[in-house]
Amino acid sequence: MKNLMLALGLLSLAGTAFAAGKPCEELKSEIAAKIDAKGASGYTLEIVDKGTATDGDVVGSCEGGTKEIVYKKG
Repeated sequence: MKNLMLALGLLSLAGTAFAAGKPCEELKSEIAAKIDAKGASGYTLEIVDKGTATDGDVVGSCEGGTKEIVYKKG
């Protein structure tokens, strides 16, 4: 349940960020802060070209939708 709430929160952040067209590093920092505030640990956030994420969950889109931020646990 906690993971579901985290995922929903991240998706809402991602939608907002896509509309604003934020720089990737700025968005990545914001997402990391929200994840950390929920007490999560042992994760990575990676910036990749759109559509190239093979594993993990896409939690954000940045640089005008050309890149994605991928969340991987562990």
